[in-house]
Amino acid sequence: MSTNSKTQPPENKNLREIWLAGGCFWGSEAYLAKLNGVVYTDVGYANGKTENPTYEQVTYRNTGHAETVYVKYDPAQISLATLLTYYFKVVDPTSLNRQGNDTGVQYRTGIYYKNAADKATIDAVISQEQKKYAAPIVTEVLPLTNYYIAEAAHQQYLRKNPGGYCHINLSILDNDPIAKGK
Repeated sequence: MSTNSKTQPPENKNLREIWLAGGCFWGSEAYLAKLNGVVYTDVGYANGKTENPTYEQVTYRNTGHAETVYVKYDPAQISLATLLTYYFKVVDPTSLNRQGNDTGVQYRTGIYYKNAADKATIDAVISQEQKKYAAPIVTEVLPLTNYYIAEAAHQQYLRKNPGGYCHINLSILDNDPIAKGK
């Protein structure tokens, strides 16, 4: 089970990182944080054109950022391929700039990476996922060019606001043996 009680991700050379955009980052973060092997998450804004944007700027001022979850994970407990497979369970990768009721560029799906070796795994998972859809997958796959952590009010939002809006059914992991690490 992950935790976000620290303001900085844990330092460990064996941990890996990936940035996942999947619509509103509140629900995406709450979902991804439940996965066994995910040791840290925070939410922010990725791959846009404005330096250090605010939520208001991302929402109303066309900054080009995607609401994104930074995920630090232990590959000994969860592989990147497995993590991405779980990610695809809660996004519609064929929907451009929309997830659930949320529409706009900031709600696009995206997988952003720093480690170039991750690209082959990402491509392989997308190739497998594409078999489930008639429409093409439009999830953006790019190297991370920038990431700005969101305001404190958005961090662990659904833990602090259990009745808050979420386009993801967070209960889908409740009886999942892989997510629980069994």
